[in-house]
Amino acid sequence: MIRTRNAFVPYLFVAPCVALLAFIFGYPLVKIFEFSFRQIRGFTGPFVGLRNYQLILNQPTFHDAITNNAKLLLAVPIIIVISVLIAIVLFERVRGWRVYRTILFVPYILSVPIVAVVLKNIFQFNGPFNETVRALGMEFLALDWLGDPNVAIWTIMIVVIWREVGFGIVLMLSRLLGLNAETLEAAQLDGANWRQRVLYVIVPQMRGIIEFYAVVNIIGMVAAVFAYVFMVTKGGPGTSTQVMELYIFNMLTRNALPGIASAVSVMLFIAFVIMILILFFLLRRSRSRELA
Repeated sequence: MIRTRNAFVPYLFVAPCVALLAFIFGYPLVKIFEFSFRQIRGFTGPFVGLRNYQLILNQPTFHDAITNNAKLLLAVPIIIVISVLIAIVLFERVRGWRVYRTILFVPYILSVPIVAVVLKNIFQFNGPFNETVRALGMEFLALDWLGDPNVAIWTIMIVVIWREVGFGIVLMLSRLLGLNAETLEAAQLDGANWRQRVLYVIVPQMRGIIEFYAVVNIIGMVAAVFAYVFMVTKGGPGTSTQVMELYIFNMLTRNALPGIASAVSVMLFIAFVIMILILFFLLRRSRSRELA
């Protein structure tokens, strides 16, 4: 083993890798910030200051994108509640719980395009889902899930929840398996019923992982739903499922406006950094609570 008293020597070994990563990720980031203040035509363009940001803030399509991302945030508490409840049921060691855990996790390991295409076909107006509810006499549920502007964004949410909840279940279950069994047994001996054990014993001990998973999902709903939207609806009908990522994609590829796309990317990056800082804060607070 090589020993050295110079504290800077270890950093010299990782410096080439850090420099490479800084170039690969840092240079594009700097250029995006620069492009956001220019009217780009080709590889460069005149400096226009905050004009790109002003144009964005005055565009109804951008407002629709923000609104749709905000609507998708409603999926976060739904995913968390479903994940926690199913994880607790599996934690009770119901018969075949390992098989159920595997089945529930399968959607998450499938790629987003596969999940999106399958569910897109399922939710067609004359697709399997509507045909099934019609056969059961529940005609009111046979909606135009993808063609109705008032319903399409909620269909996207269903697709996201169906895939993402598998990871949440496994994550919550792993935390449950690490809980202090003596605390749960003591609560049961004291006469606490299932609901009381969940609310006052299990959930408080899972608070840290729930907060972590909530922030991860918020980040996902803001900056990681492009594949779902693009594969299922491509932002339509109209702008009813337009999201920030798709807005950037359209501005860059279809409208050939790199400056506008860069400005939106900068805004999304700043929001992303804020959420990451919140995540680190929650993790630090959770770790401090566990050590206390």
